Parts: sequence; structure tokens; C-alpha cells
Amino acid sequence: MAKQISNKYNFLNLQIMKPTKIRSNLGVSDLERTVKFYNALGFKPNGKHSTTEELTSFLVGDDDFVMHFFLKDILKIAMKGEITDSENSNEVIFTLSAESKAQVDNWAKEVKKAGGKIISEPEQNAGFSLHGVFTP
Repeated sequence: MAKQISNKYNFLNLQIMKPTKIRSNLGVSDLERTVKFYNALGFKPNGKHSTTEELTSFLVGDDDFVMHFFLKDILKIAMKGEITDSENSNEVIFTLSAESKAQVDNWAKEVKKAGGKIISEPEQNAGFSLHGVFTP
């Protein structure tokens, strides 16, 4: 049974959803390059969905978060709109948990070695988290 909630201004009622899984669907222009990049970083191919003519898919982390990478033309049809140009803007930011600063620094090296571009080198943020930004 869905539960209704309202904010302190009492004008917003929402139904609470109970999804079983969340996936990402991102647009890419080159599936082969995407496969090579994420394989080089050790991401796990997503079984029978790992690579088709339209997409490649990987499982990430202990909970097997699904990352689908569709050819932009295919994703554009499904989205019924334009796809953000990831060379000039950010549409989605994913956060990966690490055990240490050394692990984050090592990931940056692995991204570079796999042919990725570091947008922001690993750095301390708000005193408790480390972050860096990269793109394939």
C-alpha cells in the first residue's frame, strides 16, 4: 500500500514508490570504445545484456548497479528528446565508494591508463569525502 506524505507547507502529496532496482541509461557515440574503457577499469559485463548492436552494459559495485550505455541515436528515440553533449556539459554524476584516498588516487591512474580524461583530479571535499571527475 502506498503511503502519502506531505511537506511542511502541506501542498505536496506524493506516493512513495518501492522500486526493486535502479539503472542508468547513458548515451555514447562509440560502443567499442566504451566497452574497452570499462573493461580496462575492471567493470563486470552484464551477462546476456553485456553488448548488442545498440548497447553495452556493465555491473558496478557490490550491489551490481546496472550501467547501460546506448548508442545516442537509440537513446534519443527512447528519451523523445535531445541527448546532452557530454563533451560540453554534465548530465549525470555517479559516485563510486572507495576504501581510502590511495584507492581513489589509483582509480585516477587506471582511468588515464584506460584512455579516459580526468576532468577534476581527486581532492578532499567538505572534509569527509574525496572526489574526482572523469570521462571515457
